[in-house]
Amino acid sequence: MAADDFIANKWTQLAGLKNGPVSAESYRSPAFYQLERERVFGRSWLIMGRVEEIARPHSFMVKEIEICEASVLITRDGEGRVQAFHNVCSHRHNLLVSEPQGCSQLIKCPYHGWAYGTDGELRGVPDEKCFVGLDRKTAGLAKIATEVWNGWIFINLERKPSVSLEDFLGDFGSFLANMEYPNADNPIVVEAQLNCNWKVVADAFSESYHIPVIHPETIGTTFASTSNRTGRLMDARFFGPHRFCSMYGNPEYRPHDHQKVEQLAYSQVQTGSTIAAGKVGSMDAFLAHPSVNPTRTKSWSMDVNFVFPNFNLDTGPGGFWTHHFWPTSYHTTRHEVRFYVPKALSVRERFQQEHYLSRVVEVLVEDVSNVARVQRGLESGAKEAMYLQDNEALLRHSVHHVEKWAQSATVQEAMSE
Repeated sequence: MAADDFIANKWTQLAGLKNGPVSAESYRSPAFYQLERERVFGRSWLIMGRVEEIARPHSFMVKEIEICEASVLITRDGEGRVQAFHNVCSHRHNLLVSEPQGCSQLIKCPYHGWAYGTDGELRGVPDEKCFVGLDRKTAGLAKIATEVWNGWIFINLERKPSVSLEDFLGDFGSFLANMEYPNADNPIVVEAQLNCNWKVVADAFSESYHIPVIHPETIGTTFASTSNRTGRLMDARFFGPHRFCSMYGNPEYRPHDHQKVEQLAYSQVQTGSTIAAGKVGSMDAFLAHPSVNPTRTKSWSMDVNFVFPNFNLDTGPGGFWTHHFWPTSYHTTRHEVRFYVPKALSVRERFQQEHYLSRVVEVLVEDVSNVARVQRGLESGAKEAMYLQDNEALLRHSVHHVEKWAQSATVQEAMSE
C-alpha cells in the first residue's frame, strides 16, 4: 500500500469507531484517575519486563507501580521459576528490597531481619520462639499472579485474575507470537519524570502526524518525505484493547553533505536505517516475522505494538525497543524507554551505536519537551474535546478502551465487543 492511497476515515473505521470530537476529560480528571487505578491498572495484565533481567537462579528485580501503590518483587528461584510477590515483609509490612535488582538465595528484611527465599517462602525469623503460633507456611510473601509469554513477564494485581493472559491478549497474542527479540539481554535505559497525564506521552508515541513539525532536523525527512509530508500511516490494526501501526519511512533518505558525523556513522556499520543499532544480516530472523513490517513495504520506518494499557513494543530495521508509561498522578508520569542494542565488538560498531543513541535520545527530548504544554492546555478547560484525524486513530482507540475499562463493572464487560 502506498502512503498516498488516501481513503478518508480508513483507520478509524477499521477500529470500529466513529469520527468526531473525543472527550479530553480522561486526561485531566482526578476522579477518572481513581477509576483507572481500580479498573484499568488494577485489573489488567501488566508487562513488567523480560526474563533476561533475572537470568540467573535466585536473581530478583523490583518494579514500582505507583498508580496502584504497589512495589513488586519479581524473582527467579533455584528451580528457574519466575514468580512475582508484593515487596512487603509479613512481619510489620516493611518494604523488603530497595535496590532495583540483585541476586541472593535469601532476601532479608532490613527492619527486623526476617528472611525469605526467592520462592517466597519464609526461611528465617529472629527469636522465632517468641512468636506464639507462627506458621511459616502461611507467613511467606504475598503472591501476585504471574505469567511469562514470549519472554515477557506479565503480572495481574487482582487476587484472582478475572481473565487469563491468553484471553487478555486474544488475537494480538497470535499476531506477535514467536517474534525474535535480538539483544534482549543488553538494554540501554532512559527514564524521565514528566508533568503530564500518562496518556499524553503515550499518544506522542502512537502517531506520526506531528513528526514534520516537532522533528524537522532529526527524523523529519526519514519519517516523512515530499510524497508523504505528514507521515501518513502505512498500516493499522486493532485487537480488542490492543493496537498496532506501521509508520512511513522515506526509502530515499540519505544523510546530507553537512551531516558529516551521521554520514560517518551510517557508513561504518550497515544497519538499513540511521535510527537502528543492529547490523543488516543479524536482523534477518527478526525481520522475517510476519508481524514486523507486515505489508512488506520499502517505505517503512517502524511498527508500534501497543499492549493495553501502558506498553509500547516498537520494532524497526535494527531490532526492538520499548516504552513504559507509568502514571504517578493524574497529571504526572514516569516514562521508561529501553533500547536493546548488540554488544559492540569493534570501535566502528561502538561509534555507530553512540550515534544511534544520541539521535534517538534527541528525538525523545523533542517529544517529551512538549507534553507539559499539552497538559497545561488540557487542564485549562478551554476545550472539552480533541479533534483527531484518521492517522491519529490509535489515540481515538486508546481513549475508547480506557474509558470502557474505567466504566465497566467487570473485566468481561470491559472486553466485550
